[in-house]
Amino acid sequence: MEIHLLSFNFIAFLLFISFIINSLVKGWKKSNSLDKHKNLPPSPWKLPVIGHLHHMMGPLPHRSLKNLATKYGPIMHLKLGEVYTIVISSRQIAKQVLTTHDLAIADRPESIGMKILWYDYTDIAFSPYNDYWRQMRKVCIVELLSNKNVRSFSHIRLDETSHLIKSIQSSSGELINLTSKIFSFMSSITSRAAFGELLKDQETLITFMKKGVALAAGFDLADFFPSVKFLKYVTWNKFNLVKMRRQLDSILDVIIAEHKDVLATGKTSNGELGGEDIVDVLLRLKESGELGIPITNDNVKAIIFDMFTGGTETSTTAMDWTMAELMRNPRVMAKAQAEIRQAFNGKKTIEESDVQKLQYLKLIIKESLRVHPVVPLLPRACREECVVDGYTIPKKAKVTVNIWALGRDPEYWDEPEIFKPERFENTSVEFLGNNFEYIPFGSGRRFCPGMSFALANIEYPLAQLLYHFNWKLPKGMTPNNMDMTELLGISGMRKKNLYLTATPYQPLVDG
Repeated sequence: MEIHLLSFNFIAFLLFISFIINSLVKGWKKSNSLDKHKNLPPSPWKLPVIGHLHHMMGPLPHRSLKNLATKYGPIMHLKLGEVYTIVISSRQIAKQVLTTHDLAIADRPESIGMKILWYDYTDIAFSPYNDYWRQMRKVCIVELLSNKNVRSFSHIRLDETSHLIKSIQSSSGELINLTSKIFSFMSSITSRAAFGELLKDQETLITFMKKGVALAAGFDLADFFPSVKFLKYVTWNKFNLVKMRRQLDSILDVIIAEHKDVLATGKTSNGELGGEDIVDVLLRLKESGELGIPITNDNVKAIIFDMFTGGTETSTTAMDWTMAELMRNPRVMAKAQAEIRQAFNGKKTIEESDVQKLQYLKLIIKESLRVHPVVPLLPRACREECVVDGYTIPKKAKVTVNIWALGRDPEYWDEPEIFKPERFENTSVEFLGNNFEYIPFGSGRRFCPGMSFALANIEYPLAQLLYHFNWKLPKGMTPNNMDMTELLGISGMRKKNLYLTATPYQPLVDG
């Protein structure tokens, strides 16, 4: 009986493997036949079935793609499984993609992770370019992310920064996980601004966000072979994502229910200082019928998770990298602290308006975003076939602009691997999407709507951290042996948390 069962299982396994190979080969033959009729950009050598996937075996795609671009040029064609992928690594071609062909290449690539965790692409960041996306992007910008609204959240930033400083002061002289403290700080600001209060399950949501951002990066086997339908059902990542989605639902459903309960009592809002938060706005618009495209509870949850992820992950990543670079560059740290401490000397209270005068601090943030863009690979997808730099970009092809590579290209930057904030002095280069060698917030129709919110959440707390504390690396660690590698995922978060020792700064008092 055992022998018979073993034979049966072995035969079933062989049939399963044969089915996979047969399905993949059919897909490869079909897509390979299309290559002959397209004037595609140059590409490396490829293998049957998997195409160019073997060229992506390095730990970080943006680094692998930069290395390939040095050999095959600033516009490259890769076949990652069945998926056409066009990689852009020059500012001239990036400008064509993000301006001339912006509308044609305005979609987002599909990913099993994004589909599950962001409610069938009904958020803003990963939604396809359509009427729904335009509607919801406008709602979020007007109701939460406008410059006026960002300024109105000043009291939240000041309050949470005060909590952050006190938390670090209570651990004076001890080794602290600064990355973790920044994550909690940023999530608290986002929660209070978007949801009107701190979330009871904030730490759980942060955990889901970190795992989700890693799993939803589009590097699952099913993402590379979309025509092989059964792969979507057997991938291990999908089971993890579905489990996370159920847990995410349980948290977000509570947020919505609590807001509905408060509104049912006759109150007009849940937000701080009596204003509406984003959940109030979405529920009001959902029930009023004012929207051209009606929305559901799942749509509301997609936007909620989007706002929390975007407001927390991106700002944390940028601030964490900035502190890490300051620790690696004592000269820059000393110069920044001298500017800040001179500007704040004698002030009992430091306002956000005081920070606006700190020119060198702004240069540091710009340089940090050049060397460590929050999203190393800008993802787009082609809505209709078009021609870029003389090459055909097929419909539904992924189009990836390597922001990380652009920021480190010696053609555009002097000594690009050196952290040198002074490079942004007396230059017109800005991160507003018009200088295509430097687009940390993207460009065109899908320019990051949360840029002002993110910068406001970085500048003031960073100035406070540098003013109130002198910082040291852990015993035995030097600036030269710090681990500065990134995690695999949508965002370019540091792989290892930043542990530092903070000693309170004692300003000199005259007399």
